[in-house]
Amino acid sequence: MAPAACETLYQHFQDTGRGPSYYDLILTGDLGLIGKEIVIELLESRGYNVKNNYNDCGLLIFDDQSQDTHSGGSGCACCATTFSGYVFNQLQAKKLKRVLLCATGALMSPTTAQQNESILGIAHAVSIEV
Repeated sequence: MAPAACETLYQHFQDTGRGPSYYDLILTGDLGLIGKEIVIELLESRGYNVKNNYNDCGLLIFDDQSQDTHSGGSGCACCATTFSGYVFNQLQAKKLKRVLLCATGALMSPTTAQQNESILGIAHAVSIEV
């Protein structure tokens, strides 16, 4: 899913002419610690530094040190929970003005698994501004 998130974010930056610094916060969900590092590295290799304002929803919800989360949880649940709670409140309070939310997921199919094919990753980005 990290490559899908990278591609979606990269294409967004290319299409809009905006860079990562345009946003107060860039979120993916849920890639976990490993996926977050992969996104940072992949975007850096394409000329975009997201280290200052990028985080992952799963990392905001779960504590990697005290919970056995491994590589993350449910992307849709982490994105929905993080955005509809914490981030939305920050936007309403005008503490954040521009957020780029990139939800990630896996296109799982019994047929794909039975054929020993790779599980495809997918990502969708939404830009929210107040």
